[in-house]
Amino acid sequence: MSQPPSSPPAASRPSLPCSGCGAHLQYEPGTAGLSCPYCGHRQEVGAPTREVREHAFATIVAKPRRPAHELAAHHYDCRNCGAHVQGGALSRVCQFCSAPLVADTTDDPQIVPEAILAFGLDRNAAREALRTWTRSRWFAPNGLKKVADAESMKSTFLPHWTFDSATTSDYKGQRGQYYYVTETYTATVNGKQETRTRQVRKTRWYPARGRVSRRFDDVLVTGIDRGPVDAERLKALEPWPLTSAVAFQPDYLTGHETLRYDVEPESGFAKAKAEMAPVIEQDCRHDIGGDVQRVSHVDTRYDAVTCKLMLLPVWTGSYVYQGKSWQIMVNGCTGEVHGERPYSVTKIVAASLAALILVALVAWLFITYG
Repeated sequence: MSQPPSSPPAASRPSLPCSGCGAHLQYEPGTAGLSCPYCGHRQEVGAPTREVREHAFATIVAKPRRPAHELAAHHYDCRNCGAHVQGGALSRVCQFCSAPLVADTTDDPQIVPEAILAFGLDRNAAREALRTWTRSRWFAPNGLKKVADAESMKSTFLPHWTFDSATTSDYKGQRGQYYYVTETYTATVNGKQETRTRQVRKTRWYPARGRVSRRFDDVLVTGIDRGPVDAERLKALEPWPLTSAVAFQPDYLTGHETLRYDVEPESGFAKAKAEMAPVIEQDCRHDIGGDVQRVSHVDTRYDAVTCKLMLLPVWTGSYVYQGKSWQIMVNGCTGEVHGERPYSVTKIVAASLAALILVALVAWLFITYG
């Protein structure tokens, strides 16, 4: 069976030399510039020459491009040690000399990022966020609180899609109104039967239909659906300060790994619709009114759909506890941490026993004095 044609290998982009010692500069998290890891010289990243733009969805999907599985590896020529390195990322470091390598995206067969959210946390701040996280875990072994560092912390830009849309939704459903009826029942009190009454809530249902509208802005969808990145864990790092994003510049990638997207914009928009659906349903329920609502059908039209590809900063790594490696991710802007963690069986059993004792005590008090 013939294989689909692959895209031609992309060339590497020349790295910026340090004017102080000639080494390669790399972007310094938490700043607006590049720094030299050897002599400490700093150089500001030039101010963006344009604003972040939203692109019409129809224009994006019409662009000629290749899906991720058809892309050839980038060929990086390290200008520091002369090594020839291959890889699928937009940026990385040389495995031989750790010099920063950035791919040239001029003729990229994928959609080029429109915006980037720079790292606000440096490596030390990411480690401190990890320490705070390990100390605050419920039912964690006591020894976990002593974890002071990550085995490896790697700064990585991860691709995401954002979608904007004006939505108009026609719905059908039912509006429920509460009413109360008086019921008579027999109760045994101190060995005697007594007749008592109580108010019982019931619901009358009325047909409802209508139309609601909403404008969605920057619905965020992860651009990675396979590989080493856990999409659900990445989702847990939200929210992101998206309004702080700036127009994409390759200089921000220097010294950090940048992954390509494998979720195409069409699939991304389908996921964005799934994110919008609960909000639209809530709008329908609010429009129906009453005491309780049922929504049986919603037909939504999406107009003025725009999207953009942007890169978000994540510290990825692992920490070691009792000989096992546990994976974690840190939001490179807010310090939010999410990842794997151990549980203390002793603490869980003790909490369960305490809960059972409390339930038994309440039941005994109710039987004795109720």
